[in-house]
Amino acid sequence: MGLGYRVGAALFTGVAIGSILAGAAHAQQAPAPQGQQDQQTGNDTGTTRGTTVLQKLVVGAGVEKVAIDTPQAVTVVDQEALDEEQADTVGEAMDFVPGVQGIGSDRPAGQSYNIRGIGDFAAADESKIIVNIDGATKFHEQYRLGSLFTDPELYKQIEILRGPASSTLYGSGAYGGVINLVTKDAGDFLQPGDRMVVRLKSSFDSNPGGFLASALAAIQATESTELLIQGNMRDFGDYRNGSGVVIGGSNYETFSGLVKSTTRFGDNDEQELRLSYERWQNSQDNAHFEQTGTTAPFPTSPFSPFLGVPNPFGTIDREITDQTVVMSYKNPDSDNPWIDLNVNLSWSKTKVFQHNWQPGEPILAGDVLFEDAEYGNETWQAKVDNTFEHFGANFENYLTVGAAYVLQDRIAYAQVSKQVPFHPQGQESEVGLFAQNEFVWNQKLTVITGVRADFATIDPDPAIVGANQHEFTAVSPKVAAAYKFTENFSVFGSVAGTERAPTIDELYTVFPVPLGGCRPGDTRCFPGGATTSAGLRPESAINYELGFTVSTFDLFTLGDSLQVKTTAFRNDIEDLIALNPDNTNASPVPYYVNIDRATIKGIEVEAAYESEKIFGRFAFSNIQGIDRVSGLPLDTIPATSVVASLGGYLPEHGVKYGWKGTFVSTSKDGAVGPTPGYVLHDVFVGWKPEAGALAGFEFLASVENIFDKQYRNNLDNEDGMGRTFKLTVARQFAVK
Repeated sequence: MGLGYRVGAALFTGVAIGSILAGAAHAQQAPAPQGQQDQQTGNDTGTTRGTTVLQKLVVGAGVEKVAIDTPQAVTVVDQEALDEEQADTVGEAMDFVPGVQGIGSDRPAGQSYNIRGIGDFAAADESKIIVNIDGATKFHEQYRLGSLFTDPELYKQIEILRGPASSTLYGSGAYGGVINLVTKDAGDFLQPGDRMVVRLKSSFDSNPGGFLASALAAIQATESTELLIQGNMRDFGDYRNGSGVVIGGSNYETFSGLVKSTTRFGDNDEQELRLSYERWQNSQDNAHFEQTGTTAPFPTSPFSPFLGVPNPFGTIDREITDQTVVMSYKNPDSDNPWIDLNVNLSWSKTKVFQHNWQPGEPILAGDVLFEDAEYGNETWQAKVDNTFEHFGANFENYLTVGAAYVLQDRIAYAQVSKQVPFHPQGQESEVGLFAQNEFVWNQKLTVITGVRADFATIDPDPAIVGANQHEFTAVSPKVAAAYKFTENFSVFGSVAGTERAPTIDELYTVFPVPLGGCRPGDTRCFPGGATTSAGLRPESAINYELGFTVSTFDLFTLGDSLQVKTTAFRNDIEDLIALNPDNTNASPVPYYVNIDRATIKGIEVEAAYESEKIFGRFAFSNIQGIDRVSGLPLDTIPATSVVASLGGYLPEHGVKYGWKGTFVSTSKDGAVGPTPGYVLHDVFVGWKPEAGALAGFEFLASVENIFDKQYRNNLDNEDGMGRTFKLTVARQFAVK
């Protein structure tokens, strides 16, 4: 474990604990009168003016905050933005989130995520980016397969927190960041007096030629209980790039659904009990084995037998089922400053069954990689936290303490070989204890301190030769502050650290001695074989952020709003776990070793303007990353990009229209080496008639990549879509 991290972590863990203890002392004092408690609603979120995306509420602990007032890089994609994007995957909904993108492919079984240079299309670094659905942590790692299987139509909000500061509340190791997905609620559709609301939605894409069919019912089951039932189906063919070339194996058919109940009870119906079941499934015959992208040569060595082969891994029949069950309880108890309780219990299971492999390159025949097999992850999780509030004459204090428990079973069973050496079976249990204190003085200064300790025990499958149980402790401290000089200008900064324990893959992956020797250029082959990696240390990261915000109202016209948030960051990562570079040794070597050190730094800018008739958005990201051992640039760094949108409203007609431009620079590094820059243009128009025979309908039409540009993102393994026409029609009606 890096000495630099331990020394630095010890210093500001002390600061964090000191502040937390001070907050606990405040919480012991008698509560202030009710009139002083009302200070917590004093933040001006601009809801009476034009509201921009930077004024969307952030899910978290402590005082309610909007994105621009949070001393951390965070972006909220709400229901309106999700609808307007007409996204087919979750990654497509993140275009306006600087430093974040979906990577891999446009296949729903092939997409993973990259946050600030953390995330790879082949092995998506799931352990470095935490993804939650209604608080349930999702995790799946499998070679050449994506990390999350779901449908964006199920969600009303996606929140993306960038950097390791979010580790305090969500778990150690998230030095990439956290993606929180929030499913829809019946209350999002029901109005007073409604017994039921039905929403039907259908969309059509010209490229690849396919459609979405969605049906949703929100039911007022009793006076205190609401029920939501939703089902979706997507059916798409192979898409074409900007030159008209068909990207083989990109077709898919998926089904997804959500059942969710919400019951409110207690004084003022403040307490909430939510139960939900979400399911996503995909069944595909003759699917490309590589779902993350298949058109690029692999490996890139000129001696590789795969060079120029469009689908070297062949095809396979594959069924994927993903399920999530969540029970959550909330008790804010506004009359008691010592109670703001949240309890979340969840179960999650991802199962991948694959069979009937057909070779694309005969040299691979007989590899256990292609045997009929079942892969999966099953996770049980419990989390509880409570916030203690205290208010004084000119300050507010929120102390949040909590605990979490996670138990994950990892399976990989091959029909012939039984064990899959590159996908070891095992079980991991983890206990996390965390505390975060937020102090707000005079509604100007906000100081947030926090610390988390996670205790992990990892047990290998008994059949793995030479594997033993491992125990790790990971510590994640942080200190963040923001100061509002005026109502229009504030500054913020943070220092946050985290540690990531090795995964089951990294500890127990083995590589047998190859019978025919190693192929030239194959860096994953070891002539003497590779053993388990018992000596691995946790990775560690320290992240520094500094930024400022500008927020103005009534700038050009009465009621308009402009917000700008600029963030500069530097993330120093130590003891990176990497594939052992000693791949010429005739004796066995550990498969993984701690060898890498890396620094990733960059600048992110978000801006949004909103008025009665005009809107605009802007997102800029410039990130650089270097391997400090080799001195070479990291190949997981996204290219510098700008995404901008400009449009307007015709409020008297219920029309919104606009243009969106994506500008991406040339990249020298990435998943497939150098890639040229590109510019994409989209246009869209939406219409929601409020009167007449079409009242209750919603129409949205767009043309994406209108100039049919052939392009490839530097983190993707194949070309993006050519020109695409999209049309969405939705109809919502209520039963009184």
